[in-house]
Amino acid sequence: MQSKIYTMPNKKYKIAVIQLNLNDVAENNLKKCLSWVRDAASQGAEVISLPELYSSHYFCQSEDVDNFALAEPLYSTSFIAFSALAKELGVVIIVPFFEKRMAGIYHNSAYIIDTDGSEAGLYRKMHIPDDPHFYEKFYFTPGDLGFKTIPTQKGKIGTLICWDQWYPEAARLTALSGSEVLFYPTAIGWHPGEKEQYGENQYGAWMNVMKGHAVANGVYVAAANRIGLEQYLPDTAGIEFWGASFIAGPQGEILAQASHDKEEILIAEVDLDLQENVRQNWPFFRDRRIDAFGDITKRAID
Repeated sequence: MQSKIYTMPNKKYKIAVIQLNLNDVAENNLKKCLSWVRDAASQGAEVISLPELYSSHYFCQSEDVDNFALAEPLYSTSFIAFSALAKELGVVIIVPFFEKRMAGIYHNSAYIIDTDGSEAGLYRKMHIPDDPHFYEKFYFTPGDLGFKTIPTQKGKIGTLICWDQWYPEAARLTALSGSEVLFYPTAIGWHPGEKEQYGENQYGAWMNVMKGHAVANGVYVAAANRIGLEQYLPDTAGIEFWGASFIAGPQGEILAQASHDKEEILIAEVDLDLQENVRQNWPFFRDRRIDAFGDITKRAID
Protein backbone atom coordinates (compact mmCIF):
# COMPACT_ATOMS: atom_id res chain seq x y z
CA MET A 1 0.00 0.00 0.00
CA GLN A 2 1.42 3.37 -1.00
CA SER A 3 2.18 5.74 1.87
CA LYS A 4 0.29 8.99 2.05
CA ILE A 5 2.28 11.96 0.74
CA TYR A 6 2.18 15.11 2.84
CA THR A 7 2.80 18.57 1.47
CA MET A 8 5.47 20.87 2.87
CA PRO A 9 4.44 22.12 6.31
CA ASN A 10 2.49 25.34 6.54
CA LYS A 11 4.24 28.05 8.54
CA LYS A 12 0.87 29.42 9.58
CA TYR A 13 -2.60 27.89 9.72
CA LYS A 14 -5.85 28.62 11.53
CA ILE A 15 -7.41 26.33 14.10
CA ALA A 16 -10.87 26.40 15.64
CA VAL A 17 -12.74 24.92 18.56
CA ILE A 18 -16.51 24.79 18.59
CA GLN A 19 -18.42 25.21 21.86
CA LEU A 20 -21.95 23.81 21.81
CA ASN A 21 -24.99 22.79 23.80
CA LEU A 22 -25.72 19.15 22.92
CA ASN A 23 -28.78 16.99 23.54
CA ASP A 24 -29.87 13.36 23.59
CA VAL A 25 -30.87 13.06 19.92
CA ALA A 26 -27.91 11.88 17.85
CA GLU A 27 -29.39 12.96 14.52
CA ASN A 28 -29.93 16.51 15.78
CA ASN A 29 -26.41 16.73 17.16
CA LEU A 30 -24.94 15.46 13.89
CA LYS A 31 -26.82 18.03 11.81
CA LYS A 32 -25.93 20.79 14.25
CA CYS A 33 -22.24 19.95 14.34
CA LEU A 34 -21.98 19.62 10.57
CA SER A 35 -23.48 23.10 10.28
CA TRP A 36 -21.14 24.62 12.87
CA VAL A 37 -18.08 23.03 11.26
CA ARG A 38 -19.17 24.52 7.96
CA ASP A 39 -19.48 27.93 9.64
CA ALA A 40 -16.00 27.61 11.16
CA ALA A 41 -14.52 26.75 7.78
CA SER A 42 -16.26 29.75 6.20
CA GLN A 43 -14.46 31.92 8.77
CA GLY A 44 -11.08 30.59 7.68
CA ALA A 45 -10.55 27.70 10.09
CA GLU A 46 -8.41 24.90 8.69
CA VAL A 47 -8.32 22.47 11.64
CA ILE A 48 -11.58 22.26 13.59
CA SER A 49 -12.41 20.41 16.81
CA LEU A 50 -15.78 19.46 18.28
CA PRO A 51 -16.41 18.82 22.00
CA GLU A 52 -16.07 15.40 23.61
CA LEU A 53 -18.78 12.81 22.79
CA TYR A 54 -20.44 15.22 20.39
CA SER A 55 -23.37 13.01 19.39
CA SER A 56 -25.26 12.85 22.69
CA HIS A 57 -25.85 14.36 26.08
CA TYR A 58 -23.17 13.47 28.64
CA PHE A 59 -24.58 10.07 29.53
CA CYS A 60 -21.87 9.18 32.06
CA GLN A 61 -23.88 10.88 34.82
CA SER A 62 -25.21 7.39 35.57
CA GLU A 63 -24.23 3.76 35.14
CA ASP A 64 -26.85 2.41 32.78
CA VAL A 65 -26.28 -0.40 30.27
CA ASP A 66 -28.90 1.10 27.97
CA ASN A 67 -26.44 3.92 27.21
CA PHE A 68 -24.17 1.51 25.35
CA ALA A 69 -26.69 1.79 22.51
CA LEU A 70 -25.29 5.29 21.90
CA ALA A 71 -21.97 3.84 20.72
CA GLU A 72 -21.13 3.35 17.06
CA PRO A 73 -18.66 1.08 15.24
CA LEU A 74 -15.64 2.54 13.54
CA TYR A 75 -16.16 4.23 10.18
CA SER A 76 -19.93 4.35 10.46
CA THR A 77 -22.30 7.32 10.86
CA SER A 78 -19.95 9.96 12.26
CA PHE A 79 -17.00 9.09 10.07
CA ILE A 80 -19.05 8.94 6.89
CA ALA A 81 -20.67 12.34 7.50
CA PHE A 82 -17.59 14.25 8.63
CA SER A 83 -15.33 12.59 6.07
CA ALA A 84 -17.56 13.91 3.30
CA LEU A 85 -17.61 17.37 4.86
CA ALA A 86 -13.83 17.49 5.39
CA LYS A 87 -13.28 16.58 1.74
CA GLU A 88 -15.83 19.11 0.54
CA LEU A 89 -14.37 21.96 2.61
CA GLY A 90 -10.71 20.95 2.47
CA VAL A 91 -10.31 21.09 6.24
CA VAL A 92 -9.15 18.80 9.05
CA ILE A 93 -11.89 17.83 11.52
CA ILE A 94 -11.48 16.30 14.98
CA VAL A 95 -14.59 14.25 15.73
CA PRO A 96 -14.86 12.86 19.29
CA PHE A 97 -17.28 9.92 19.51
CA PHE A 98 -18.37 6.90 21.54
CA GLU A 99 -16.68 3.94 19.87
CA LYS A 100 -18.00 0.39 19.92
CA ARG A 101 -14.90 -1.68 19.21
CA MET A 102 -16.56 -5.03 19.78
CA ALA A 103 -19.13 -6.53 22.14
CA GLY A 104 -18.06 -5.51 25.62
CA ILE A 105 -15.24 -3.14 24.57
CA TYR A 106 -16.03 0.52 24.13
CA HIS A 107 -13.80 3.59 23.93
CA ASN A 108 -14.06 7.35 24.26
CA SER A 109 -12.39 8.15 20.96
CA ALA A 110 -11.71 10.83 18.34
CA TYR A 111 -11.22 10.65 14.61
CA ILE A 112 -8.73 13.02 13.03
CA ILE A 113 -10.07 13.36 9.50
CA ASP A 114 -7.79 14.88 6.86
CA THR A 115 -8.59 17.36 4.10
CA ASP A 116 -9.25 14.60 1.55
CA GLY A 117 -11.74 12.85 3.82
CA SER A 118 -9.36 10.08 4.84
CA GLU A 119 -8.60 9.07 8.39
CA ALA A 120 -5.36 10.79 9.39
CA GLY A 121 -5.49 9.14 12.80
CA LEU A 122 -7.54 7.75 15.66
CA TYR A 123 -7.11 8.56 19.34
CA ARG A 124 -8.61 6.62 22.24
CA LYS A 125 -8.85 8.41 25.58
CA MET A 126 -6.11 7.10 27.85
CA HIS A 127 -7.13 8.41 31.29
CA ILE A 128 -10.64 7.41 32.36
CA PRO A 129 -12.21 9.16 35.39
CA ASP A 130 -14.65 7.83 37.95
CA ASP A 131 -16.16 10.67 39.96
CA PRO A 132 -19.71 11.48 41.07
CA HIS A 133 -21.75 11.86 37.86
CA PHE A 134 -18.63 11.31 35.75
CA TYR A 135 -18.82 7.50 35.81
CA GLU A 136 -16.70 6.90 32.75
CA LYS A 137 -14.99 3.73 33.94
CA PHE A 138 -18.34 1.96 33.62
CA TYR A 139 -18.40 2.70 29.89
CA PHE A 140 -14.88 3.15 28.53
CA THR A 141 -11.93 0.83 28.20
CA PRO A 142 -8.70 2.83 28.53
CA GLY A 143 -7.08 3.71 25.24
CA ASP A 144 -4.40 1.45 23.80
CA LEU A 145 -3.03 3.59 20.96
CA GLY A 146 -0.78 5.74 23.11
CA PHE A 147 0.09 9.41 22.85
CA LYS A 148 1.01 10.40 19.33
CA THR A 149 1.24 13.14 16.76
CA ILE A 150 -1.02 12.94 13.72
CA PRO A 151 0.41 14.43 10.51
CA THR A 152 -2.28 16.17 8.44
CA GLN A 153 -2.20 18.31 5.33
CA LYS A 154 -2.56 21.41 7.52
CA GLY A 155 -0.15 20.61 10.34
CA LYS A 156 1.01 18.09 12.92
CA ILE A 157 -1.54 17.83 15.70
CA GLY A 158 -2.09 15.84 18.86
CA THR A 159 -5.48 14.95 20.27
CA LEU A 160 -6.09 14.17 23.93
CA ILE A 161 -9.52 14.02 25.56
CA CYS A 162 -10.88 15.73 28.69
CA TRP A 163 -9.47 13.86 31.74
CA ASP A 164 -6.18 13.54 29.84
CA GLN A 165 -5.83 17.30 30.27
CA TRP A 166 -4.75 16.94 33.90
CA TYR A 167 -1.69 14.85 33.07
CA PRO A 168 1.57 16.62 32.16
CA GLU A 169 3.01 13.28 30.99
CA ALA A 170 0.35 13.00 28.28
CA ALA A 171 1.00 16.51 27.02
CA ARG A 172 4.78 16.03 27.14
CA LEU A 173 4.80 12.74 25.24
CA THR A 174 2.45 14.09 22.59
CA ALA A 175 4.54 17.23 22.17
CA LEU A 176 7.79 15.26 22.05
CA SER A 177 6.43 13.26 19.13
CA GLY A 178 6.12 16.47 17.11
CA SER A 179 2.71 18.02 17.79
CA GLU A 180 2.35 21.71 17.07
CA VAL A 181 -1.08 21.87 18.72
CA LEU A 182 -2.65 19.86 21.53
CA PHE A 183 -6.41 19.62 21.09
CA TYR A 184 -8.53 18.72 24.12
CA PRO A 185 -12.15 17.86 23.25
CA THR A 186 -13.84 18.21 26.62
CA ALA A 187 -17.01 17.74 28.67
CA ILE A 188 -16.39 19.36 32.05
CA GLY A 189 -18.64 21.29 34.34
CA TRP A 190 -19.83 22.09 37.83
CA HIS A 191 -22.04 20.12 40.15
CA PRO A 192 -24.62 22.87 40.75
CA GLY A 193 -24.56 22.34 44.51
CA GLU A 194 -20.78 22.84 44.61
CA LYS A 195 -20.48 25.75 42.21
CA GLU A 196 -20.73 28.59 44.72
CA GLN A 197 -18.11 27.14 47.08
CA TYR A 198 -15.70 25.41 44.72
CA GLY A 199 -16.57 26.55 41.20
CA GLU A 200 -14.05 29.35 40.76
CA ASN A 201 -11.14 27.20 41.92
CA GLN A 202 -12.23 24.22 39.83
CA TYR A 203 -12.51 26.27 36.66
CA GLY A 204 -9.26 28.10 37.42
CA ALA A 205 -7.38 24.83 37.90
CA TRP A 206 -8.67 23.57 34.57
CA MET A 207 -7.43 26.66 32.76
CA ASN A 208 -4.11 26.75 34.60
CA VAL A 209 -3.09 23.15 34.01
CA MET A 210 -3.60 23.36 30.25
CA LYS A 211 -1.90 26.75 30.00
CA GLY A 212 0.97 25.08 31.86
CA HIS A 213 1.11 22.35 29.20
CA ALA A 214 1.42 25.07 26.56
CA VAL A 215 4.28 26.76 28.41
CA ALA A 216 6.17 23.62 29.42
CA ASN A 217 6.08 22.22 25.89
CA GLY A 218 6.06 25.33 23.74
CA VAL A 219 2.86 24.24 21.99
CA TYR A 220 -0.52 25.67 21.14
CA VAL A 221 -3.35 24.26 23.26
CA ALA A 222 -7.01 24.25 22.21
CA ALA A 223 -9.85 23.10 24.47
CA ALA A 224 -13.39 22.55 23.11
CA ASN A 225 -15.98 22.26 25.89
CA ARG A 226 -19.76 21.98 25.88
CA ILE A 227 -22.23 24.31 27.64
CA GLY A 228 -25.58 24.06 29.36
CA LEU A 229 -27.24 22.32 32.29
CA GLU A 230 -27.72 18.65 31.43
CA GLN A 231 -30.28 17.44 33.92
CA TYR A 232 -31.68 14.40 32.22
CA LEU A 233 -31.78 12.11 35.28
CA PRO A 234 -34.75 12.40 37.67
CA ASP A 235 -34.03 13.60 41.21
CA THR A 236 -30.54 14.89 40.36
CA ALA A 237 -29.14 18.38 39.92
CA GLY A 238 -27.30 17.40 36.74
CA ILE A 239 -24.06 18.96 35.50
CA GLU A 240 -23.67 22.58 34.45
CA PHE A 241 -21.06 22.45 31.73
CA TRP A 242 -18.95 25.58 32.09
CA GLY A 243 -17.96 26.22 28.48
CA ALA A 244 -15.05 28.71 28.54
CA SER A 245 -13.36 26.93 25.63
CA PHE A 246 -10.06 28.55 24.74
CA ILE A 247 -6.99 28.56 22.55
CA ALA A 248 -3.60 29.34 24.10
CA GLY A 249 -0.28 30.09 22.46
CA PRO A 250 3.11 28.54 23.26
CA GLN A 251 3.72 30.90 26.19
CA GLY A 252 0.34 30.15 27.69
CA GLU A 253 -1.11 33.38 26.35
CA ILE A 254 -4.84 33.28 25.68
CA LEU A 255 -5.49 33.83 21.98
CA ALA A 256 -9.24 33.23 22.09
CA GLN A 257 -11.66 32.62 24.97
CA ALA A 258 -15.34 31.67 24.95
CA SER A 259 -18.07 32.52 27.41
CA HIS A 260 -19.47 30.16 30.02
CA ASP A 261 -22.92 29.93 28.46
CA LYS A 262 -23.01 30.69 24.72
CA GLU A 263 -22.46 28.57 21.64
CA GLU A 264 -19.37 29.92 19.93
CA ILE A 265 -16.59 29.33 17.42
CA LEU A 266 -13.08 30.30 18.47
CA ILE A 267 -10.39 30.76 15.84
CA ALA A 268 -6.68 31.47 16.28
CA GLU A 269 -3.59 31.27 14.13
CA VAL A 270 -0.80 28.77 14.65
CA ASP A 271 2.54 30.40 13.79
CA LEU A 272 5.34 27.84 13.59
CA ASP A 273 8.04 30.52 13.38
CA LEU A 274 6.77 31.94 16.66
CA GLN A 275 6.70 28.48 18.20
CA GLU A 276 10.29 27.85 17.18
CA ASN A 277 11.36 31.23 18.54
CA VAL A 278 9.69 30.48 21.90
CA ARG A 279 11.45 27.11 22.11
CA GLN A 280 14.78 28.69 21.22
CA ASN A 281 14.42 31.22 24.03
CA TRP A 282 12.85 28.82 26.54
CA PRO A 283 14.77 25.60 25.72
CA PHE A 284 12.92 23.31 28.10
CA PHE A 285 13.31 20.33 25.78
CA ARG A 286 17.07 20.88 25.56
CA ASP A 287 17.54 20.88 29.32
CA ARG A 288 15.41 17.89 30.24
CA ARG A 289 17.37 15.46 32.42
CA ILE A 290 16.12 12.32 30.72
CA ASP A 291 18.86 10.34 32.49
CA ALA A 292 17.14 11.09 35.81
CA PHE A 293 13.49 10.46 34.88
CA GLY A 294 13.38 6.67 35.14
CA ASP A 295 11.12 6.68 38.19
CA ILE A 296 8.36 8.53 36.34
CA THR A 297 7.01 5.17 35.18
CA LYS A 298 6.43 4.00 38.76
CA ARG A 299 3.05 4.32 40.45
CA ALA A 300 4.78 5.76 43.52
CA ILE A 301 8.38 6.15 44.62
CA ASP A 302 8.25 4.15 47.85
